[in-house]
Amino acid sequence: MAVIPLLAMLLTIVDFSIPIFLRSLMTHAVREGCRYAITFRTEPGKSQTVSIQNVVMTNSSGFLSGDGGRDKVKVRFYSPVTFEEVEGPNRNASGNIVEVSVEGLQWSGMVDLWRTSGLITISAKSADRLETLPRGTAPPTP
Repeated sequence: MAVIPLLAMLLTIVDFSIPIFLRSLMTHAVREGCRYAITFRTEPGKSQTVSIQNVVMTNSSGFLSGDGGRDKVKVRFYSPVTFEEVEGPNRNASGNIVEVSVEGLQWSGMVDLWRTSGLITISAKSADRLETLPRGTAPPTP
């Protein structure tokens, strides 16, 4: 007799906690991507941006898999002087700021409790300054 209300309460708790878990997971994933980015490491044969996206996707526990997941991972480089986005081949110069973000990840709950068409948008950002490369070392392809 008490099983149905107990089950309803349990499923409500699970439904409410999954977006919180996803936000925490994506925050961890973009922080790992930022840590990877500031050291100028790259995977063999890949650009720095693709390598950073791969690190974020690896740390997202499969929620950002495939090309659709890659499109949600953004890597931007900013000038530390003007705080404007830097474009071109020198955007990952030493001292610039790298921002790694997950944008537009949507989660559909089991039940539309808040009448929001059931979609919750989750995003996370992390930024840090790129380290200085040793003298005579060229940065990887952004």
